Amino acid sequence: MKQYKNFINGRFVESDKRFAGINPATGVRFADVHEATREMVDEAVSAGHRAVRGWGSASVSDRADMLYRIADEIDRRADDFLTAEVSDTGKPVSLASKLDIPRGAANFRIFADILKTAPLDTFRTDLPGGSHAINYAVRKPLGVVGIISPWNLPLLLFSWKVAPALACGNAVVAKPSEETPGTATLLAEVMQTVGLPAGAFNLVHGFGPNSAGEFITTHPGINAITFTGESKTGTAIMHAAAEGVKPVSFELGGKNAAIIFADCDFDKTVAGMTRAAFLNSGQVCLCSERIFVERPIYDRFVKALAERAKQIKLGDPTDEATCMGPVISAAHRDKVLSYYALAREEGAEFITGGGTPSFGNQLDGGFWVEPTLLAGLPDDARCVTEEIFGPIGHVTPFDSEAEVIQRANATPYGLAATIWTSNVNKAHRVAQSMNVGVAWVNAWFLRDLRTPFGGSGLSGIGREGGLHSLNFYSELTNVCIHVDAPDGSHDR
Repeated sequence: MKQYKNFINGRFVESDKRFAGINPATGVRFADVHEATREMVDEAVSAGHRAVRGWGSASVSDRADMLYRIADEIDRRADDFLTAEVSDTGKPVSLASKLDIPRGAANFRIFADILKTAPLDTFRTDLPGGSHAINYAVRKPLGVVGIISPWNLPLLLFSWKVAPALACGNAVVAKPSEETPGTATLLAEVMQTVGLPAGAFNLVHGFGPNSAGEFITTHPGINAITFTGESKTGTAIMHAAAEGVKPVSFELGGKNAAIIFADCDFDKTVAGMTRAAFLNSGQVCLCSERIFVERPIYDRFVKALAERAKQIKLGDPTDEATCMGPVISAAHRDKVLSYYALAREEGAEFITGGGTPSFGNQLDGGFWVEPTLLAGLPDDARCVTEEIFGPIGHVTPFDSEAEVIQRANATPYGLAATIWTSNVNKAHRVAQSMNVGVAWVNAWFLRDLRTPFGGSGLSGIGREGGLHSLNFYSELTNVCIHVDAPDGSHDR
């Protein structure tokens, strides 16, 4: 049985209270996870504040070099990270080996690069009498940052926050999802191996209420909180953060729209939308659960997308031929299936899917759901308005550009949209009309890590990525220097 321990002040710490690490592909327990106590979180926060005194004052080049070493060590142990990620999530190696693990290392490299080249504002202000002032900004760490990350892309989204926080000289107290503790624990081993100063990276395992999540978000010694996860949880964290007026960065849920115009590259669009609806079993905050198709190609598109969905191979995650794994847990499987049942009550047409697969082996104990395509529901149906976070998409026709913009924006969420058209003018018009943080055209999930990322409404607060991350994880101080005129006179 694997032991996933807490990592506090440079050493691994056991706990008497433990919970199960379950492989979602089989439903079998394979690990004991050590749940952090409030006292452990207190110790982690104190260690973080001690570490910031040295780590926060380290030079930019020294911090960047440390991030490069972390990335190199992740690459060296890529097979270990891959095994841990697949065991925790059940996602196929064909996906995790190309997305999750490489991006985990890339996050550290890209923020090291950005840190070394990040500009800071400098202004000259001319004053009466010939004197002037020079203003320049200084970037300083916030202190100890609380990081809470989700289970759908565990290493990718964990390192997306840890890397820029460390780059800016902060210490972190980080909690991965209780469902996926493996790669975060391996990252703690990496921090120990490369010699990151003790206390700069602290890892605590546990749940939300009355556990590590709550202990972090309510701790007076935490200087900022960053969270990716459900909108409801984000609301609770925001209440906690308000007590100390702490800066927060939230990337929350979505009910994302895809808009497919009749003039699209049809085959490219069908392939792209297969990913957008079903990648990672639909467990990506950016997935398209609402698919709007212009009426002239509606029937043809629905048939083609359904055929692609039927061809998605579910099975052993360690088989390179497997395309889709299970959902994360029995509880989440039941949630997704409850929406399938609701869709039937609401009068949906099930074009494909709608149930659970049978394998005739140990995989039948796992948490599997069929990729599912629905049609026929009104825009205000619960299955069309509520985030399901599973391998499901609802397809509906539209007749005009103005109509589809209005319908796509009729949601309290505002995370992402994808638009498919060969008309460049239409592409710009529609993309700029979307009330979202990210609008893709003729693509989906195509990310440049230097660009702003985040959502609006129930999809979150703030932007991370590139300089936006550095600005969130830093405190900026403006220094103003008065320079006398050459004759010694001055006018303040």
